[in-house]
Amino acid sequence: MKSALSKRPDQHKYDHGHALILTGGVGHGGAARLAARGALRVGAGLVTVACPPAALIENAAQLNAIMVRSLKDADALNALLEDERLNALCLGPGLGKERARDLVPPALAARRATLLDADALSAFSDEPNVLLDKLHDGCVLTPHIGEFARLFPDISRRIAAKGTGYSKSDAARDAAARAGCVVVLKGAETVIAAPDAGAAIHLALGESAVPWLATAGTGDVLAGFIAGLLARGFMPMAAAETATWLHAEAARLFGPGLIAEDLPETLPEVFRSLDL
Repeated sequence: MKSALSKRPDQHKYDHGHALILTGGVGHGGAARLAARGALRVGAGLVTVACPPAALIENAAQLNAIMVRSLKDADALNALLEDERLNALCLGPGLGKERARDLVPPALAARRATLLDADALSAFSDEPNVLLDKLHDGCVLTPHIGEFARLFPDISRRIAAKGTGYSKSDAARDAAARAGCVVVLKGAETVIAAPDAGAAIHLALGESAVPWLATAGTGDVLAGFIAGLLARGFMPMAAAETATWLHAEAARLFGPGLIAEDLPETLPEVFRSLDL
C-alpha cells in the first residue's frame, strides 16, 4: 500500500487524475463537499464538484482548491464527460434521488471508474435491476446495511434469517457477483467483495474499534477517499480496501470528538506515519 500511495517527484497534478463529484441542489451540497475534500486529500490531482446552477454560489463560497461547475442535467453531464481527463466519478452524497435517477445512467454509460453511494443507490430501490443492469467492472458500490437491503432485498433477507450460517461476507460476495463490480458493505465489520468472489474484511472492533465514525458525513468522506484513489489509477478493489483502512486509521488517530470534517484533515498524519 505504501508504494502505491507514494507520489514521484517528477509527476504533476494531471498524473494523479481528476475526480468529478456530482451533488444536489441548494442546501444539499455538504455531503459532496466532504467527499470532494476526501478525494483531494487522498491524492487526486484535481477535484471538481458539479452542482445545479442555483447551487453554484453556495458551493463556490465554501471551496477553494476544489473546482466548481454548473451542471443542470443528463445532457450537460454527457457534454462534460467528453473531457476524458475526468477519469473518476462519485455520485450519491447529497445528490437527491430525482437527480440521481437522471445522472446515474449517463455516468455509468461513460464507463469511467465510478463510485456509487447513498442516493445513487437508494434512487433505484423500487427497481434495483434498472441500476444493476447498467453497472460495469469499474464501479464500486458503498452501501450501509439499509441501502444494501433496498438494492439486494433477497440477499439481505438471507443475512437476517437465523440458523442458516449465511454471513455478511457471503452476502457481500453474492451481491458483488450479481452487480459485476466491487461492493463495500459498510459497518464495524466492513466487507469489501469483488465479483470474482474474492473478499477482504476490515474489522473495527475490540482494540481496533473506532466508534467515533458513527457520526454524520463520515461515509461521504469514505466515498471521496475511494473516488480519489480511483482517479489516481487504483483498481476498484484496491481503492476500496486502501480507502477503508485509511478512513479507520484517520479516525483512530483523531480519537473522541471526531466529526466528518476531521477525517480529511487527519489523513496527512496517517501518511506521515507510513513515511510517504
